[in-house]
Amino acid sequence: MDDFLAARLQMAFSLGFHIVFACIGMVMPFFMSLAHFYWLKTKKKVYRDVTKAWSAGVAIFFATGAVSGTVLSFELGLLWPKFMEHAGPIFGMPFSLEGTAFFIEAIALGFYLYGWNRLNPWFHWATGVVVGISGLLSGILVVAANAWMNSPAGFDYIDGQYLNIDPVKAMFNDAWFSQALHMTVAAFVSTGFAVAGVHALMILKGKNVAFHSMAFRIAAIFATVFACLQPLSGDISAKDVAKRQPAKLAAMEAHFHTERNAPLIIGGIPDTARKTVDYAIRIPGLLSFMTTGDFNGEVKGLDSVPKADHPPVAVTHYAFQIMVGLGMAMVGLSLLYFLALWKKKLWLRSTWLLKLFVVATPMGFIALEAGWTVTEVGRQPWIIHGVMRTADAVTPMPGIAYSFYLFTAVYISLAVIVSLLLYRQITMVGKLYNSSSEVPKS
Repeated sequence: MDDFLAARLQMAFSLGFHIVFACIGMVMPFFMSLAHFYWLKTKKKVYRDVTKAWSAGVAIFFATGAVSGTVLSFELGLLWPKFMEHAGPIFGMPFSLEGTAFFIEAIALGFYLYGWNRLNPWFHWATGVVVGISGLLSGILVVAANAWMNSPAGFDYIDGQYLNIDPVKAMFNDAWFSQALHMTVAAFVSTGFAVAGVHALMILKGKNVAFHSMAFRIAAIFATVFACLQPLSGDISAKDVAKRQPAKLAAMEAHFHTERNAPLIIGGIPDTARKTVDYAIRIPGLLSFMTTGDFNGEVKGLDSVPKADHPPVAVTHYAFQIMVGLGMAMVGLSLLYFLALWKKKLWLRSTWLLKLFVVATPMGFIALEAGWTVTEVGRQPWIIHGVMRTADAVTPMPGIAYSFYLFTAVYISLAVIVSLLLYRQITMVGKLYNSSSEVPKS
């Protein structure tokens, strides 16, 4: 493995792990705060115990997210010094503000974890809300920095120099809103389905049914509501990408030729040599309509982009198809759940519906990783779109391949440890709540 590839793989692997920890850390505090709110309003013991159980999970993911995020900051400096030399002064503001949000989150979490029976009940609840809001802001600020890489703004690039730097304009670049919206919704969907799936499994096993039923209901509502919002945020993102990064859209859709009445391609195997997509389902005109609002609108293909600037088509296309396919599967499950809440109350106690949620447990995070792959791989060969190439930004350390293997082992170990801690936390629920008399009514 050459040093250039190892450096890129190490960064990709680190980000791939961190994005999961970060999204759970962003979203779980809101689940926890809602359960806490119900405890304060109803004084039902089950809500208090759900809150305490989830607060332990929040603490675990806060710690792991902080560690994995710190590793990423070191990697940016060690592996990408040329990139940071030029980009740091421009898009450093969101990272600085993210640090402030992180400190607020840490302080609020400290108050929350140690505030039981020590603080005013509603002030104690408010500190949990602050944990969620500050965590969400941290995620949005980091995404704003990534959005700048896709839509560079806030500077003039003249003769290889970055002049007239405006950090505020850089942070609020053209891509920040669509990316932040899509990522935030994705965080709620992925975490919601994962949490709901775990509690659904516990219900099926007959363990502490009242506790897990209540926890499942809260997580499932978050998951299903945001799953139905995800296609809307996806539409906003797709239109934005079509305008700013036509090469990325073309790779996503394996759209090789510029044309009007462009079909939407579902599935298929791209053949870059023949510039065709085999075994695909084509819906005439739909891609044109989705990107331009006109069934006869023109959609640029890869033939409009110099070959040296083509993203990796196969990886981008497959990742995009996985993201959309799993997203639509979760929308379908969400609609079933809404129908159960509205008309088919008996479905709420059926094993088949719970089993569907168990199957959906990993779907959100797989879709999340696929979406991140689309965002990053689809931007290649640029690290700063249209300004700096990835090959010119990386400065691999000697022996980086060994570092990659070491970091891979560390992250896998971290994932195993976190999984064991969460499993231990879930199995200890019985000690917190061991009553079957408060099974929530449908």
